[in-house]
Amino acid sequence: MLEIEAATPLPGRCLRLTLSDGRVVERDVSDLLWGPVFERVAASDEAFAEVTVANGTVSWLRNGADIAPETLIWNGPEPSEGSPAVPAATLRVVSPDRARPQPDRPSRRTHRGKATDDDGAPGHESAPRPMKG
Repeated sequence: MLEIEAATPLPGRCLRLTLSDGRVVERDVSDLLWGPVFERVAASDEAFAEVTVANGTVSWLRNGADIAPETLIWNGPEPSEGSPAVPAATLRVVSPDRARPQPDRPSRRTHRGKATDDDGAPGHESAPRPMKG
């Protein structure tokens, strides 16, 4: 299992990470810094720069905030043992919690200018009605 051995803050809520296999990768973590525990880190360059490494991952000890190493390294679960997968050199890590639609407000995306439902299927938009004159 890869772990994070060192972290250097970069501009734009990015981190340069040194992994336990010697690789150095960069991660844009801006999408992960939400909720009360990350409020200070997200809002302040100085607080973001307080990043440290603890237990194989990054942490902001003053806030009690950390991010799972597999999220930072792989943007999700670690590949299975023996997999030839290699972490991407650069990656914008996306929060799965923020990508999910809220139950009371389904998300509406567009695909080629047409509205789609969460599953990517075309939405059920009504056709425009002609104006009465």
